Amino acid sequence: MKRYLTILIVICFCSCKNNEKKENLETEEDIKNVLLIVVDDLGWADVGVYGSSFYETPNIDALAKEGILFSNGYASCPVCSPSRASIQTGLYPTNVDVTDWIPGRGRNKGAEPENRWLANEFASELALPYETIAESLKKNGYKTFFAGKWHLGENEDHWPENQGFEINKGGFNMGRPDRNKKKGINGYFSPYGNPRLEDGPEGEYLTDRLANETIAFLEDNKDANFFINLSFYQVHTPLQAKEEAIEKYRKKRKTVLKDTLNELDFDPRWKEGHFKGNSFKERFVQAHPTYAAMVESMDENVGRVLKKLKELGLYDNTLIVFTSDNGGLSTSEGSPTSNLPLRAGKGWLYEGGIRVPFIIKDFNQKAAGSKSIIPVSGIDIFPTIVDAVGIRKISTDGRNILQQEVPERSLFWHYPHYSNQGGHPGSVIRKGNYKLIHDFETGKKMLFNLDDDLGETRDLSKEEPELVQGLYKELQAWRGKNNATMMRPNPGWDKKESIVE
Repeated sequence: MKRYLTILIVICFCSCKNNEKKENLETEEDIKNVLLIVVDDLGWADVGVYGSSFYETPNIDALAKEGILFSNGYASCPVCSPSRASIQTGLYPTNVDVTDWIPGRGRNKGAEPENRWLANEFASELALPYETIAESLKKNGYKTFFAGKWHLGENEDHWPENQGFEINKGGFNMGRPDRNKKKGINGYFSPYGNPRLEDGPEGEYLTDRLANETIAFLEDNKDANFFINLSFYQVHTPLQAKEEAIEKYRKKRKTVLKDTLNELDFDPRWKEGHFKGNSFKERFVQAHPTYAAMVESMDENVGRVLKKLKELGLYDNTLIVFTSDNGGLSTSEGSPTSNLPLRAGKGWLYEGGIRVPFIIKDFNQKAAGSKSIIPVSGIDIFPTIVDAVGIRKISTDGRNILQQEVPERSLFWHYPHYSNQGGHPGSVIRKGNYKLIHDFETGKKMLFNLDDDLGETRDLSKEEPELVQGLYKELQAWRGKNNATMMRPNPGWDKKESIVE
């Protein structure tokens, strides 16, 4: 009888505590929501607040004024899947064994005679044992929602609904909208042919639809703690936008170019010493009407979601993170954007490939309008979020970048693959203002001072041999501790076809 009464008292006590929490849910202390926005292929220079004058991003610019703008924000890889795995887990790509986009160029093309090395094998999914942000928050009572691009598993067992997200709208194995007339699917316009997103009315625009789904989730869960990962497919190819927006930028383009300026460079400075042929070209001015219209649509829908948060009285109590998965596409596949003053773009270990927009709005607009020059990375998103909402910390490679005291550290990249955009395999360390690139194809170690030379135009390796040696030693030590395996020689390598001297 005593045991029964004890159990009954415990149940009543727990029930009272739960009811008390529900009653106090409207307090600032208990409501700590999270909105993570990841844009695909959005370059560092593609946003107004980061310097673009051709693309129009008023909503993202406004968000930056209400939060912290990180001028040295990075993706953890120059291509998408590894960066996304890092964002979800807080780990470097090497530590989740996802080091190239899934399934990767190497699997599609095999060994190519001009390549000195064989591309590394890697996992074709984000393995389930790795804890994601969604899993961590879900265990702590959060409603979890995903919309958009996932690209972290060929098999549906590794799609968002099996990685901590209760609702998945549009996340599956594909890295971009599929456009195929034979299949009757039309990329960014419905019908989508997406197994995790029902087709809307014919002609519905995918970016609008993802925002609609996010807004519906907000309305249904306004009284609960929630985590939303809105992962736009934009601005990845195929380049498709609404005709009226394209026409707007066609007219704007004429005012920029005056129909006389050629905006593509077929012999860019980064080409020398990298590869032969004319397969790659760099855009040196932002003037592509369709791409600009896609940027505008993405920004417009960011604004719609933020407006709904404000209408529901949830904006102040929502931590918002905005970033991209890699640099802008500037050297191939039509080269739709320009990353200048940064060098090269997506698929490259130069700044154009890894430096990205990075904005955080803290609860109640703490530090609103501030700017930070501290180098930060996608590995920092997980620990920053869980620290901010006050739940259990897990071991990650990143850190909480909202803490007041942020000690100096080095950041690392390891990309043992040849990219579709012309980039070489290699490793990178950034420490302070210095960045060392170890190019596997040429064997060169290039040193740049990003404070004085943001465009990486002057290699200081011969002038600073001791600094090169010290940074390379640190890079080697990191590779040894972080599963960063080196590449194997290509037995079919044709040195005559190579750029290696």
